[in-house]
Amino acid sequence: MKRTLTLIAVVALILAAATILNAKEITIRGKLQKTVEAGGWLVVGGDAKYLILNAKNFQSNRWFKESANVEAVGETKDVMTTYMEGTPFEAKSMQPVEQAAAMSSDNRRVTRVMVAGDSIVQAQPDTAIVTIAVVTQNRSAVEAQQENATKTEEVVRALKATAGSGAEVKTSGYSLQPQRVYKENQPPTITGYEARNGVTVTLSDLTKVGSVIDAAAQAGANDVSGIAFTLRQDRQARDRALSEATQEAVSKAKVIATALGGRVVRIVEVQEEGFQQRPPVPIYQVETFTAKAAASTPIEVGSLDIFSKVQLIAEVEM
Repeated sequence: MKRTLTLIAVVALILAAATILNAKEITIRGKLQKTVEAGGWLVVGGDAKYLILNAKNFQSNRWFKESANVEAVGETKDVMTTYMEGTPFEAKSMQPVEQAAAMSSDNRRVTRVMVAGDSIVQAQPDTAIVTIAVVTQNRSAVEAQQENATKTEEVVRALKATAGSGAEVKTSGYSLQPQRVYKENQPPTITGYEARNGVTVTLSDLTKVGSVIDAAAQAGANDVSGIAFTLRQDRQARDRALSEATQEAVSKAKVIATALGGRVVRIVEVQEEGFQQRPPVPIYQVETFTAKAAASTPIEVGSLDIFSKVQLIAEVEM
């Protein structure tokens, strides 16, 4: 009998030793979840469930709460529990996934660099916007207004005829203001009135810009407030500028990484700082409105500059 007990003890020792030798640490990841076990907690990741046998060792941490993503290092145990929900697991360490990722980054000696890239793409404008005004003056406000209305009507008629059916002609501003004379120690005196009626012409046929100005001048317009060229269909140019700006920023990040003896492993953040159209400066003859009213106004359009800038943060591993 004693010999039998001795053999059983020896076998038990051998099995225990084999269990110790076969024990292997594993790392598990998942979300914390309460279980039906008394005071029990699970780490659930995908289809795997691990019952944390020593959860009380970590419950004092603020991050230890339901649905928290954690990473734990430990061993599975061949033990019986009341409900056997999940594989029994004894954790040697446990921490939030964010902290584990930060520690991993520290071990890899990762740093971040911030760079900017910009690009200028030239494109031909497809739209012209001409702002013209009729300015009249008279001692009487009514007469200044009526004279202005008559001239403006003639100017609008001439603009529509010259610009064509595809153009847009609209009033962009109107004012009727007194003209005052100021003398020292005396109240200002009204000497007359000035009426101003602004008209904006938007057209896609850029070859008609000079003709539009000439027609307006001959019809009675006496002020050109501005000529602007823009690109309505700018998607292709914007995309190209954005692509080139991004490529330049990435290239800078790679150069910095190489200088540091490392490599770019990922782009952490990208921020687009917007687009800007730099309009061409039109060339035209101002004297057309006076002595050379019958002359043709030359307009040279030029190219638009589409400017794009991108700023990004790259992660460099060394």
